[in-house]
Amino acid sequence: MPRHGGTTKGFKRTSTLIEQRVRSASSSRGFAESRLLTHWHDIVGADLAALARPVDVSYGRGGMGATLTVLTTGPQAPFLEMQKEALRTRVNAAYGYNAIKRVRITQTAPVGFESGAVDFARARPAAAAPPPSPETRAKASAARSSVADSGLADALERLALNVLSNPKAR
Repeated sequence: MPRHGGTTKGFKRTSTLIEQRVRSASSSRGFAESRLLTHWHDIVGADLAALARPVDVSYGRGGMGATLTVLTTGPQAPFLEMQKEALRTRVNAAYGYNAIKRVRITQTAPVGFESGAVDFARARPAAAAPPPSPETRAKASAARSSVADSGLADALERLALNVLSNPKAR
C-alpha cells in the first residue's frame, strides 16, 4: 500500500514542484493566470504561437480591460497586426470573459535588445557534420580501452567521438 496515496510512492509531479514559482513570476509580470504563459501554444494556436510570445498584461487606471503585450520579430509584425483581433478573441476565450481589451505588439523584449532577438520559428535541423577522420576515431576508441563494462565503454567512445569532432572544442 503506497504511503502518500495514489501510486506515486512519495514522488511529486514536476508541475507541483514549480507551480508556485511560475505563479509568482507570472503575477509579477501582470499575468493573473499563469496558464496564458504555460499554455500559450494551445490558447492561440500553432499559427499565432509561431509568430508571437506574451510579454506583459497591464491594467488601466480603472482596472477595466487589460492590454496584452506580445513580442514578435520585425518581419512578422505586419502580419501579426492583422491578426490582433483573432489573438484577443482566443486569449479572452481562455480567460472565460472579456479580460483583454487591447493587444499591443512590440518587436523587442522589455529587458533589452539582446533578449529581444528571438527567432520564433521552429529550430531548423543542423547540417550534417562531416564524418570523423580515422585519427579521431582511433583516439575515441582508445578512450574506451580501460573500461570493463561494454555499455559504459560504448557511451564513453561516443562521448569522446563527439568531443573530438567538435571544431569549437579544439
